[in-house]
Amino acid sequence: MTHAMQKKTCRAAIEIILLASLGGIGVACAPPAASPASVASATSAETPAPPRRSYPTMAPVEQYLEKSPADEIALARTAAPPSISADADVLVLGAHGYETAVKGKNGFVCFVQRNWAAGFESAEFWNPRSRAPNCFNAEAARTELPQYLKRTEWVLAGVSKQEMIDRTRAAFADQSFKMPAPGAFSFMLSKDGYLNDEAGGPWYPHVMFFVPHGQAAVWAAGLDGSPVLGQEGSDIESTVLFIPVPRWSDGSLAPIPGQPHTHSS
Repeated sequence: MTHAMQKKTCRAAIEIILLASLGGIGVACAPPAASPASVASATSAETPAPPRRSYPTMAPVEQYLEKSPADEIALARTAAPPSISADADVLVLGAHGYETAVKGKNGFVCFVQRNWAAGFESAEFWNPRSRAPNCFNAEAARTELPQYLKRTEWVLAGVSKQEMIDRTRAAFADQSFKMPAPGAFSFMLSKDGYLNDEAGGPWYPHVMFFVPHGQAAVWAAGLDGSPVLGQEGSDIESTVLFIPVPRWSDGSLAPIPGQPHTHSS
């Protein structure tokens, strides 16, 4: 892959992560890490890209819900290896917010993230297709998860984006929202989720570290050759650092970034 092609793939990865991550941050790349879907489409130069869908307003609440709690529990647990997710708390989205469907014992919390976890400026903020299994460790569950759960409650109550931004600023000012604790971390290893339209599926298995705003450079995120992806988001949202890993939560190998994704006939 030429340097120019690598840069182009990097920019695609930036857009994919920007649309879906908690905090709405983007990434700056070293090795490219495209999803199976995007790698496949990149190999078909003659096929025009489909028009990007628009999500200017919230869809009916029912479109954001899974068919059953059992389906959502199963999908949430694919975020991390069974050795972790089997003993984790599992949250399920209801009409008014998330509820604890399974009480675990290892401090991890698994749930299926919707795309309002993205930055407030994300074009896919209201995308009802998004289903991104995530599994927070105890420190992330203590300091990051409350923000997402509260934002979910606001969304389902019909609060406007601007009001959510104002409430978020106020929550940080009165310290009801916290900066990420040291060691705050999560798994996103599911191959069954749908991150967003840009990814067209689960993107690539990765782990995430939550750090205070302004810390991306400390972790060498996005520097040439660095395996750590990440850049600063807004001043009211944590910075999220991404590290792609080679295996999905079920232990199977993910496609090698930059290699064509083929199907047997």
